[in-house]
Order: sequence, then structure tokens, then C-alpha cells
Amino acid sequence: MASNAYPPQLKIPATYMRGGTSKGVFFNLDDLPPPAQVPGDARDRLLLRVIGSPDPYGKHTDGMGGATSSTSKTVIVSRSEKPDHDVDYLFGQVSIDKPFVDWSGNCGNLSAAVGPFAIHAGLVDKTRLPENGTATVRVWQANIGKTLLVHVPMVNGDVQETGDFELDGVTFPAAEIRVDFVAPGEGAMFPTGNVIDQLEVPGVGTLDATLINAGIPTIFINAGSMGFTGTELQPDINGNADTLAMFERVRAVGAVKMGLINEPEEAALRQHTPKIAFVAGPAAYLAASGKPVAGNEVDVLVRALSMGRLHHAMMGTAAVAIAAAACVPGTLVNLAAGREERERVTFGHPSGTLTVGASARNTEQGWRVDTVSMSRSARILMEGVVRVPFE
Repeated sequence: MASNAYPPQLKIPATYMRGGTSKGVFFNLDDLPPPAQVPGDARDRLLLRVIGSPDPYGKHTDGMGGATSSTSKTVIVSRSEKPDHDVDYLFGQVSIDKPFVDWSGNCGNLSAAVGPFAIHAGLVDKTRLPENGTATVRVWQANIGKTLLVHVPMVNGDVQETGDFELDGVTFPAAEIRVDFVAPGEGAMFPTGNVIDQLEVPGVGTLDATLINAGIPTIFINAGSMGFTGTELQPDINGNADTLAMFERVRAVGAVKMGLINEPEEAALRQHTPKIAFVAGPAAYLAASGKPVAGNEVDVLVRALSMGRLHHAMMGTAAVAIAAAACVPGTLVNLAAGREERERVTFGHPSGTLTVGASARNTEQGWRVDTVSMSRSARILMEGVVRVPFE
């Protein structure tokens, strides 16, 4: 029997997009209900309900999320008031099983989709958009206060989405979108001042680690120090609760060492950052698709965890951290990659390989990364309105 005790669902304009190896629900800030147009509980409750979290079943059946760290994502875009920027981009990583949204970092993969979305949404001045060629969308990444330059191909005045660019971890080819992360470090590149630190982790032991702020705060450890080879795929890690708990203990201790939290217990409420990754020298392996990756195709192997699970490919922001660390002599990434001075690195991840360029220099204030560049792709999967129960 119908009852007016339960209000109808809201209809909110939204766009469902893939960016890189992630996908999420994109909103124009002005389209959100007024209470959700400002940071706070109302915004978080709305986005949680859109995604379908918290979900004790871990399926996101009653929402737009995909029940993985790569697909439990939301993006809010608005016209920028920053000089020389087109739009502001705010990223919310929605917890799958807990009632919170983590605003502590960026999503590098979805960064590639922000440019096309901004153009489609009419948020970029049309005088800056070529009829044919490449539009450079100047993005202010509001989570971390950094500039991104998203280079979007245009054909006949529209965003080009289809193409022949292949990205390991994405099934179908699409148009290539280059993303430049400008001065991606946040504060000191190495927060402890060291390129290698020792982490004393209860129940694990003392581990060498490179702690870096570039793209996203990241903890790098040697694969061998934890009994791994660097060729692991998701089932090798995600199917073992004890292994996941071990990585989380290491991540918590590293987060304290980086000054991101005060006590290891606080890491449970900061799932998105820092990331934790393990590295090894080049070796052959079969990617998740069954595609062979030869040892001579890569400089280094990297596996990274996101939201407590091994990522199926590589987070874009972690790729920034990998490239930055590879360029600095003496880091664990640089050592695993052969100790060479370099301005680009090709690394192997569970879905294949990725090449990322970086420009780093040693200054009186310590190491600085000027720019990290990588190619991704993006496309609109669906657009219209999302319906959501919300008061």
C-alpha cells in the first residue's frame, strides 16, 4: 500500500564515466542538492547512497558502485575561481563496507575523465576549445591543491572518445588522453628526509621502505622482504586474509612515520591514503588477461594495494609515485629498476605494463618533481540522472 511517509527519490543529473582503469559517478557541483553542495555530512550521505554503501554484502547491488576500490568512486566538478584554471575537481573515494567517504587524495585514473566531462558539461570556455586538435583543460585538483593538465582530443568540435589507444587493464581501445601532473609532490617529497627508512612492524619485523609524497602518499617495500616475487596477481593476495592484514599493519606504521596519522589505529579511517606497494626487479609473468609480459619489456615490477585489496592494474596517482621514486637515486624503486638515472619508467603491474615520464631534480630543499606525464583514456558510459533516496 502506498504511503506518503516515504518521500520520492531525488533525480540528480549525473554522468557515469570510465577514466583509465577506474570508473565513477561524475556530478556538476551546481546539480547537487543545496545541502550537498558544501562539504559535510549531507554530501557524504548522498554519495554513499549513490554508490550503495555501506554494503555488508560487499556487492553494491543497490547502488552505482562496483564493489571494488576502482569502481567505488565519485567526482564533483565545478567552474574554477583559481587563476589560469578551468575547473575544480574533487574526488571522493567511497568506502564499500563502512559509512564514510575518504577525501584525503586524488584519483589519477579518473583525472583523465575530468577533462572530457568538463567539456561535455559546458564548464570550459568555448573559446579555449579547438574545432579539431587537442584541448588542454586546466584542472585544479582540490583534494591535494595541485594542477593537472588534461589533454583532450577534439574532432569537429566534440570530444573524441573512440580510438586505437590500448591501455592494459581496460578491455577495449579508445582515444588517448595525456595527463600532466604538475609539481605533484605535497610538502616534502620524502617526509622523513630519507630515501629509505626502516619500519618496525609488530608481527612482521623491520622492513626497509621508501616513503614518498608524489601523486599520492605511497609506501614502497621490497617484494622479497615480505615473501613475494612481484609477479603476483589479485587471487594471490586478495584471497588471503592474513596477508591483507599484514599489509595493513605495514601501511599503518608507514602512515605514522609519514606524519599522516598519529596512531596506527587511525589508519582504519584513512583507507585511501597512503597507498602501499611492493617492488621487484624485472621478471617474466602472465598478466591477469593471460597476456605474457617479458622481463625485458619492463624496468621494474610493482604491485599496489588500494582500499585494502591488491589493485587489478595500477592507480594513476600511484603510477606518479612510482615514476617519481624511480627517478631518484637510492629509493627502493630506483634500486629495483637497476639504479639508473632515468626520466621515464616502464613498470609491470597485474594487468600488463605502463610507461610514465617524470622530471625530478635535487634542490637545496630536497628532491622535487616538476612534472609527471602519463597516457590514459576515458569515455562516457551513461549520462542522465541518478535516482537516490535522500532527505
